[in-house]
Amino acid sequence: MGIREQKMARTRRLISEKAFELFTCNGYQQTTIEQIAVAAEVGPRTLYRYFPTKETLVVEFVRTSLFDALEELHAQPVAPLPVALNTVIGRVLDVMATDPARVLAVYDISGPNGSVRAQLGDVLWSWRDALAAEVAQRLDDPSDRVTAQLTAALAINVIEVVVRSWVNSGGTADMRTLAAETTALLRDGKIPVPTPDQA
Repeated sequence: MGIREQKMARTRRLISEKAFELFTCNGYQQTTIEQIAVAAEVGPRTLYRYFPTKETLVVEFVRTSLFDALEELHAQPVAPLPVALNTVIGRVLDVMATDPARVLAVYDISGPNGSVRAQLGDVLWSWRDALAAEVAQRLDDPSDRVTAQLTAALAINVIEVVVRSWVNSGGTADMRTLAAETTALLRDGKIPVPTPDQA
């Protein structure tokens, strides 16, 4: 990453952090883009170049957690697929665990706010598709899109279930333990799956 890219990344991170400080202190609805720009010491036009909507500011931490983990997965092409999937899930959860207050705030904000939930859904959908593309490259048959999509869907669902369980615990549960318990249910075949009616 060059100097310009590093500066842009720092600015993006600063804007995101200042936005969450204001969301936490003043409330999401009461915080304006202008207030965030002042706190981050950038102009509103600069802020909009990084974050086109206020909703994108809320989900930035989730987006970064997901796609940074995916980049790390891409950099390790030789790992067996089950190990790679476990690694990427663990990496996402580890990053989220570094800022538990923000994870809780994302859920608090998105709960009553449909536009934020929609933005969060877009991020999750985009990541699932990107993970499916990565998975496909590791399959014996890269054209097997169904297997790749199902595999990616399982991974994002594990992350969602674990994080929601953690949020429901008030942030007191251990994410790694929750992930181990969740993946064990899948591995041991204890999750009912749709089957044809045998009658």
